[in-house]
Amino acid sequence: MAEKKYDLIAIGRACIDLNAVEYNRPMEETVTFTKYVGGSPANIAIGASKLGLSCGFIGKVPDDQHGRFITGFMKDAGIDTSNMVVDQSGKKTGLAFTEILSPEECSILMYRDEVADLYLDTDEISEEYIKEAKNIVVSGTGLAQSPSREAVLKAVSLAKKNDVKVIFELDYRPYTWKNSEEVSVYYSIVAEQADVVIGTRDEFDMLENIEGGKNEETVAYLFQHAPELIVIKHGVEGSYAYTKAGEVIRGTAYKSNVLKTFGAGDSYAAAFIYALIQGKTIQEALQYGSASAAIVVSKHSSSEAMPTVVEIEALMKEQA
Repeated sequence: MAEKKYDLIAIGRACIDLNAVEYNRPMEETVTFTKYVGGSPANIAIGASKLGLSCGFIGKVPDDQHGRFITGFMKDAGIDTSNMVVDQSGKKTGLAFTEILSPEECSILMYRDEVADLYLDTDEISEEYIKEAKNIVVSGTGLAQSPSREAVLKAVSLAKKNDVKVIFELDYRPYTWKNSEEVSVYYSIVAEQADVVIGTRDEFDMLENIEGGKNEETVAYLFQHAPELIVIKHGVEGSYAYTKAGEVIRGTAYKSNVLKTFGAGDSYAAAFIYALIQGKTIQEALQYGSASAAIVVSKHSSSEAMPTVVEIEALMKEQA
């Protein structure tokens, strides 16, 4: 079998983060914001590329300055952008303004109406491209609206057909979803087909359309389907990985000088996936994910703050 060109191809949103420069104050009083590339799948690809994986990206950006900024940044990060489609219908980039009231209190104000990434179409998904990947990373937000929803479902179906592993990062954001029933329907469709599912306990509750869900019940349901590995994150309590063979592995959280809370999930996923691809144990992969998240929450950006392997391993050693 020919060696695959990409360790992973991520699909979904690539947008702009405008992070508050002034900390510990409400957005009403914030005057300055710094522009970064954002969006969960884009951040995961950027993080994984920085760790040395070969990455591609499937998405749609506008034909304007923001779109060119995103594509240029991702190209410079070493990501193949040949399947990033440029929208020709006047759609805009999604914007996320962040507020850093305190390390514990961060909020995000999103502009997601009529955004280019949700207009990725089924005919813009190339089977030849997906075939070149060992893994595809799908983020839940890409399922929020048609035609992006169908494009993502097509990518998952082509991955399954071509023996490409599907990693589903739940990435729940309330914007653009109509109701929780809808979230549960489309999350379930993808989760049941995925090989690996990663999310917070709250996100798994959205998938199952329940409140206060139990990990044991979640994994019992999903292991009736395709998943081989499920990672459920519990914030400072750490994370739990469940394998179909019945193993339960706990990962602990690392101490960090927290500046903000956003960006943690994407950096966690990038490092966790990197460690798995490198053949490390699930226990080690959980620790790589936690260490990576601890580094990103101590920095101002999400995408540019993605750590290197050296930085992750230094933190793991320091807090061993």
